[in-house]
Amino acid sequence: MTHENSRNERKTLVLSVVTGLCLNAVWVGFTATEVAFSIFPIIALVLAAQGLYQEYLRQPASEDTSLIAAACFFVGLFGHSAFVKAQYPEMGGNFLSIVVVLSLLLWVGVKMGLLKKKDEPVEV
Repeated sequence: MTHENSRNERKTLVLSVVTGLCLNAVWVGFTATEVAFSIFPIIALVLAAQGLYQEYLRQPASEDTSLIAAACFFVGLFGHSAFVKAQYPEMGGNFLSIVVVLSLLLWVGVKMGLLKKKDEPVEV
């Protein structure tokens, strides 16, 4: 994988996290009375989704990148949910959201090769 492909893949993954985060922020803004409504998550959701679409048009993603991007989307979705429920405990517990986020982040780290052991040099 070239440096340019790696950069494009990271851009797709970051946009996926932002899209999930904004989608949950819009949902919470519309449904929860404890949280004040704001137009900014809607604007950010539209811009992030447009960025993802433009990135897909420029260079369609591979199957692995699509799976990792979907996992990153759910990391943003459940991460924002856990954050809001930590701020407003009366909305419910955030244990399930935290477990989902951590397990998805672990899976993404394994898939991207970030959790591999580094080869130690052998001294002779």
